[in-house]
Amino acid sequence: MGAQQTEITVVGAGGRMGRMLIQAIQANPLARLVAATEHPDSPFVGQEAGELAGVGPLGVMISGDGASGFRPGRVVIDFTRPQATLAHLELAMAQNAPMVIGTTGFDAAGREAIRRASERIPIVFAPNFSVGVNLMFRLAAEAARALGETVDIEIIEAHHRHKVDAPSGTALGLGQAIAGALDRDLQEVAVYGREGQTGARERRTIGFATVRGGDIVGDHTALFAGEGERLEITHRASSRMTFAQGAVRAAVWVGSRNAGLFDMGDILGFGKS
Repeated sequence: MGAQQTEITVVGAGGRMGRMLIQAIQANPLARLVAATEHPDSPFVGQEAGELAGVGPLGVMISGDGASGFRPGRVVIDFTRPQATLAHLELAMAQNAPMVIGTTGFDAAGREAIRRASERIPIVFAPNFSVGVNLMFRLAAEAARALGETVDIEIIEAHHRHKVDAPSGTALGLGQAIAGALDRDLQEVAVYGREGQTGARERRTIGFATVRGGDIVGDHTALFAGEGERLEITHRASSRMTFAQGAVRAAVWVGSRNAGLFDMGDILGFGKS
């Protein structure tokens, strides 16, 4: 007898990422799509979720009632917008539903709301669900520890023209990993743009450069520039499917957990850097 499947709701099911998540769920034998929702005014409300995602009929109609997808023990995957995700958190807590959150662009208050919610329900919250990116976080932290104060550190990221937040959540997560390895506070050392007479670079700062254009899925580079040499650690995503597959893997993992705040490092067994 096969393993029991994790029941999953996808919110924002009509969007590009929502459709990709449905494809990834259908491809994972440990997962099953049981509900899909959209905002009430979406043109996708009433459509068959599997047909829309291109995987064939699954018997799941996209609902405009956001609360309909939240049930006790059912994992909700959310890659929407910060305001919507925070509203979904309230529904999840009311129904004791685990969540996988891939939404980016939260301010400090939003991140604190997620932390508080994790005291009541299990949540996987990650800036990026790619296995390769999460390995990059670990490698960049190791490089920072090894190179210490001998290099200048810059993070360069590029995404498609439709991305609304900058720097990307992945770039910020990379900065956090590097700053943590160096016992620096990212809020104090981050430089998010340079223009005009900026003066000489301060060694302890961590710079961020943002590119937006075309259909770039996601490129990230951590640059460690020293005297006479530089080290670059780069990850390039060619398909959103890598994020969707990681999120579904996270959903299967978190479905059996008690309350707590987790990231992809926990799921991949990396432990804490």
